[in-house]
Amino acid sequence: MSSNDQLKVVEAAIQNFLGPIVPYLKDGGVSEILINGPNDIFVEQKGKLARVDAKFQDEDSLRAAVNSIAQSIGRRIDFENPRLDARLPDGSRIAAVIPPCARNGTCVSIRKFTQSKITFKDYVQMGSISAEGAQFLDICMFLGKNVIVSGGTGSGKTTLLSMLCGRIPKGQRILVIEDSSELNIKYDHVVNFETRMADQLGKGEVSMKDLLKSALRLRPDRIIVGEVRASEAIELINAMNTGHKGCLGTVHANSPEDAIVRLEALAQSGDAKISEKALKHQIGSAVDIIVQVSRYSDGSRRIGSIAEVRGHNPDGSYNVVPIFDMSRMIRLPDGKLQGQLQATGEIPSFMDEIIDNQLPFPVTKFKKPAAA
Repeated sequence: MSSNDQLKVVEAAIQNFLGPIVPYLKDGGVSEILINGPNDIFVEQKGKLARVDAKFQDEDSLRAAVNSIAQSIGRRIDFENPRLDARLPDGSRIAAVIPPCARNGTCVSIRKFTQSKITFKDYVQMGSISAEGAQFLDICMFLGKNVIVSGGTGSGKTTLLSMLCGRIPKGQRILVIEDSSELNIKYDHVVNFETRMADQLGKGEVSMKDLLKSALRLRPDRIIVGEVRASEAIELINAMNTGHKGCLGTVHANSPEDAIVRLEALAQSGDAKISEKALKHQIGSAVDIIVQVSRYSDGSRRIGSIAEVRGHNPDGSYNVVPIFDMSRMIRLPDGKLQGQLQATGEIPSFMDEIIDNQLPFPVTKFKKPAAA
């Protein structure tokens, strides 16, 4: 079945079975739909959740809808497999859990895929990053720094990673590896890979780690990992340490310090035979920059920190130094938070590279602003 035919099948299944939420699927202002049982539905708009009046007739109707969607994309969800995590042909992500694991009834999340192309200029205008912060990240991409984007679910990691990839200098070969294809990268030479789940007999699985091993033999200039969530972390670290400058990936973490520790924990979760000391040294040498992106209480998504990793300390902790950090956040009368990414006064260790490449970013831009 061609991708167009599969899309038509899925669209028909959605129209026939997900009728109560179809208006929200078509609404461009809705980014996510959350179904907590047949009578409890929420949607996300501009980063804020709100309950809607839509309801399914009963639990059986909702279950039939999920079963139909799963079958239309070649998956199954039943008592033996009560979870579904898949990508729809239009790029949207669907996740579902059915009873008895879901106590309130069938639980579904549909995260809509957007084709909108956001640039750093847009990002600055939205208040998600300062002009200096955007220019600094641009420089990091030009110089081929290894970057990890850290943040929670729905914080905007994928959007930021797509933007960063778009700033890679021309003439390079980019290999992208994802569990489910989400990155929207506008670049001349991009090769996309997607993992494959095992079939009903437990055969045919192709993991992120498998694809990373293959990618290293396919002449990559840069390797992009959509989300590092398991033992493939060690393969990414090895790639960063073996001449593949400018690799990127995302991890779930609440701060740059947490991100580097999580990366270590994920690398240790595999079967790699490497000592803790050696692993710390490799990670400290591999990762150059960690960008922390967060979703704030007013619904906005912003970069809260850009930090440099400068190896590890004698006590075993990592030396993570903020170069830019979010200023004090003040809530305005309309509920919006006012704050901006600011220089911390720390000068990156690669300042000489910035100067030698005659990049227009003088050392004075790293000066900490005077207190108000």
